[in-house]
Amino acid sequence: MTMIPRPEYPRPQFVRSPWQNLNGPWQFSFDEPVFDRTITVPFAFQAELSGIGCTERHDTVWYRRVFGIPEDWAGQTIMLHFGAADYRCRVCVNDVFIGSHTGGHVSFSFDVTEALKAGENTVVVACEDVLEDMTTPRGKQYWGEARSIFYTPTTGIWQTVWLEPLPPKHIRKVDITPDLDRRTATFDYVLSAEDTELEIEISFRGRLIARERTACFRKSGKTVIALDKQRLGHDNFTSGCAWSPKHPNLFDVTFRLWDGETLCDTVQSYFGVRKISVENGQILLNNYPLRQKLLLDQGYWPDGLLTAPDDQAFVRDIELCQAMGFNGVRKHQKVEDPRFLYHADRMGLLVWSEMANAFEYTADYVRRFTSEWMEVLERDYNHPCIIAWTPLNESWGVENISTDARQAHHANALVELTKSLDSTRLVMSNDGWEQTTPVVLGIHDYDSKYDLLQKRYASVESALRFRSGGRALFATGYAYAGQPIMNTECGGIRYDTEDTSGWGYTNADSAGQFYRLYHAVISAFLESPILQGFCYTQLTDVMQEKNGLLTFRHEPKFDVSVIRAINEGKWNPDEEP
Repeated sequence: MTMIPRPEYPRPQFVRSPWQNLNGPWQFSFDEPVFDRTITVPFAFQAELSGIGCTERHDTVWYRRVFGIPEDWAGQTIMLHFGAADYRCRVCVNDVFIGSHTGGHVSFSFDVTEALKAGENTVVVACEDVLEDMTTPRGKQYWGEARSIFYTPTTGIWQTVWLEPLPPKHIRKVDITPDLDRRTATFDYVLSAEDTELEIEISFRGRLIARERTACFRKSGKTVIALDKQRLGHDNFTSGCAWSPKHPNLFDVTFRLWDGETLCDTVQSYFGVRKISVENGQILLNNYPLRQKLLLDQGYWPDGLLTAPDDQAFVRDIELCQAMGFNGVRKHQKVEDPRFLYHADRMGLLVWSEMANAFEYTADYVRRFTSEWMEVLERDYNHPCIIAWTPLNESWGVENISTDARQAHHANALVELTKSLDSTRLVMSNDGWEQTTPVVLGIHDYDSKYDLLQKRYASVESALRFRSGGRALFATGYAYAGQPIMNTECGGIRYDTEDTSGWGYTNADSAGQFYRLYHAVISAFLESPILQGFCYTQLTDVMQEKNGLLTFRHEPKFDVSVIRAINEGKWNPDEEP
């Protein structure tokens, strides 16, 4: 029996049974639909795990696969889901055009019911990714050979493809908004049919705490459920039931859609009650000060590129982050797989979610970027681990933000658009420099000398004088307005355990030298009276970048207990590690 790669359920925030995984061998070809090769989905053809591992330039790729529909799915709507496919995707089933999607980083679906027939069915997928198009949101994918801060591109399908049957009356989506202070959870639902009833059953640590049934006269609406002391049995909700890195408490939810006494649909989900807020220049989690110790995480693997080789790879990365004393990651220039977010939810890892950026500002870029960013916000809204949204990094895509008013308005519009869709999280503008209206002032600072960093971050005034990357922290016409201040990129110390190639912002010749350099950077930030946290660059080496705490194969370079001791301010540089 052939093993299916990435066999786990791909949408853990909205689980419905049954489903059918279409990962595995597909017919494949470059440029034209001749299907002269075989590829292993969900890995891109550039990845070794695809079975091809070719880095030649091909802007268009074709996929074909035969599949069947179980007999007990008859009479239901059949949905074809794609976790992600980069960048423009067109889909046909049995020679019937089903639809298209533009955007390489988010999930999308098609109703294929009318195109299906008895017995075998054939799906054909064409993906186009023009590498020279600088208006395409692409993140770190390079348009040539991997170099500098750019890496091997990902073309075509790179997350799970799957089928799902939907009953005629079903639940389309539910946005869950917990309120820590009011001890409630609001459920905004969208259904396929009106004049139904939505039952919401909530349990906590295996104990039923609420079951409410709402009459749904329209296809959309909301219901608010109290999470009060009587139901939970906790006097201190924050310490006993709230979600945090130390206590990643999750509430399990079952949604049931009823038509009279007929059960139409059942969906399993979960949520965490947590509050991220800003008061008096401080970042608070659940109304208490939060010191963030983050790692920049680019989410690349040597054999899978943007696609993790297996689900356990996510778990292992999170375990190592926490073992080293970090409480979160800034996902950098990548919208991460929902499976990673699921594990971060249940294991208690804070996440800054960042969009993959483009490099050239045009009206077409604005339209495409904004549309895809809205899809990101919609898909990942329910994950408690996500505490911050970062639509733009530095001046990527807004290179002239200080001289072109349109680009500054674009950054502001992204902040306000994000807030209009989600008022529960921190929102950055263009993190790093030349910022406009961020909720948190993020500074990218790769200096590594303790004395210099200690003086720079001794006061707000001295920090604001710093020119990150030679650029002012705020764009022309904008100024500091009392926001919390964080160092959101730092360190980047190169130590290569495998060869002498590659680069970093600072070099270490031995593990001992690395510890001292790392200690100099981190201790300066820990001692700062103004910084709310830091984000060290980075979790792993990535191709030619050799500044990871782990190798590109995600194995520790250093004694994780020493890294943890430095992060906790407990390491003595005068003692040999």
